[in-house]
Amino acid sequence: MIIRRRLTVGVGILLATLTAGLGTALPAAADEAPTKASPKVELVLDVSGSMRTRDIDGQSRMTAAKQAFNEVLDAVPEQVQLGIRTLGADYPGDDRKVGCKDTKQLYPVGPLDRTEAKTAVATLAPTGWTPIGPALLGAADDLEGGDSTRRIVLISDGEDTCGPLDPCEVARDIAARGIHLVIDTLGLVPNAKIRQQLTCIAEATGGTYTAVQHTDELSDRVTQLVDRAAEPVVTPVATEGADSCSAAPQLKAGLYTDREKFGEHRWYRVDVLPGQELRASVSVSADRAVNNDYGVLLRAVTAHGREIVRGSESGTGRTDAISSGLRYPKPEQDDTDGEDKPAAETVCLQLSNSFSAPASVKTSPGMPVELTVDVVDAPDDAADAAAFGLGRGWWLLGVLVLTGLIAGLLLGWISRWRIAVWRTN
Repeated sequence: MIIRRRLTVGVGILLATLTAGLGTALPAAADEAPTKASPKVELVLDVSGSMRTRDIDGQSRMTAAKQAFNEVLDAVPEQVQLGIRTLGADYPGDDRKVGCKDTKQLYPVGPLDRTEAKTAVATLAPTGWTPIGPALLGAADDLEGGDSTRRIVLISDGEDTCGPLDPCEVARDIAARGIHLVIDTLGLVPNAKIRQQLTCIAEATGGTYTAVQHTDELSDRVTQLVDRAAEPVVTPVATEGADSCSAAPQLKAGLYTDREKFGEHRWYRVDVLPGQELRASVSVSADRAVNNDYGVLLRAVTAHGREIVRGSESGTGRTDAISSGLRYPKPEQDDTDGEDKPAAETVCLQLSNSFSAPASVKTSPGMPVELTVDVVDAPDDAADAAAFGLGRGWWLLGVLVLTGLIAGLLLGWISRWRIAVWRTN
């Protein structure tokens, strides 16, 4: 009887323990962070008639591209969702209207079946026109949905033949959507006009242009770009600055993207508590032809319009991006018994630029802007360089003036004393 009771109690304790364990395990599983969405990549391949030319390692450009694609497909990371789109692959005729619609998705963006993708690529033959603009629009639509990183890799041997739809303008419009899609371009022909167009497409979205003239170079570069998409990166948050501080978006620490027109002022707001330091930096990309001599200004201003600190930088046309930054440490507030927690100060960030462009250059959409905001603990040592901004009531300027005055008086007195001694002797 005693044994039976002990057995019953033991089983009860065991069940209670298991139940408690499950009860604590399930919430823990529920609290786990969701897995990050798989990055998406679409390879866009030019299959126009010019791809028949035999100038890459003794074989045609099309053959070299197919060989490179097979090597790339073998090396695609498992977590990457990959698709393939073609341009100029189906219509061999002379009708521009039809030829400029000749783009289609050869393999849908998703988990990769290497055999199926290679089979699809093997069927391609150089055929028609070069509708780069429509192909980029189609690829952007193929990559829509979700919050994963997106990348288009365009491989082409020629300029777009479907004007007036300018591929560079298409790339800017895609970038202006705020979907964080990067376009990388690879040119198979060392031609200045082709390089200029493909470079413009890439720079409009923060991508890269590469000239390749050998099969192994093409394979290595495309593999590198696909691998880059699989690497974890900080995805910028699209925001839209306002024309005044009162209407500006409230930003927290993070990375943000925006667009700014030539000569425009855009405002953002950040809350800074006593004992914290605001660190902000901005980069503006000249994604089109601009006049030489330009600048970027980033100001921190109080809600009442008083300037706290500023950062500025100028350029002369030698770089495609210009950056500036600032730091604002807010001192600790003296502890006061019985008072509420100290309120945060609203700091207004004003971004301005002095870009200009020839009359033939479109100024819309605005230039790409990348804004970084960080709020950290303020430095304990007041000697920190960030603590000596002129925005602190111009006290530093007063100290410098006073020091100069005293130094001048001392030097004058010493000089007069030496002259008096010389005359006496």
